[in-house]
Amino acid sequence: MTMIKEERRKKRHLRVRKKIFGSKDIPRVVVFKSNKYIYASLVVDEEYPNRVLMTVSGTSPEIRQSGEKVKGYNAAGAVQVGKLLAKKSLEKGISKVVFDRSGYKYTGRVKALADAAREGGLKF
Repeated sequence: MTMIKEERRKKRHLRVRKKIFGSKDIPRVVVFKSNKYIYASLVVDEEYPNRVLMTVSGTSPEIRQSGEKVKGYNAAGAVQVGKLLAKKSLEKGISKVVFDRSGYKYTGRVKALADAAREGGLKF
């Protein structure tokens, strides 16, 4: 039986999630990408249910009102999301995070988001 692409990604995600855990001091950055946008969230796994500290995406008002014509489905849009994630998390006093790529391969938009967050001041 062959698995479809989404099933393979979910299987990789579960394998990665066994090893990654977000605490109050070092939250987990979760990445989700759709065909149109990319999303990044800061999550604390110590509490039940898991607490989401904040979410940033290509639909965030800060990105839409910046005046730049950036699409959410390409690497340039992911860079904007990564910079905004770093800026907002540093404002909250969070500088160290754990990166959860959600089973996606570390290329393209996921890599662009991570690199931009690192340039913005986050430490993975």
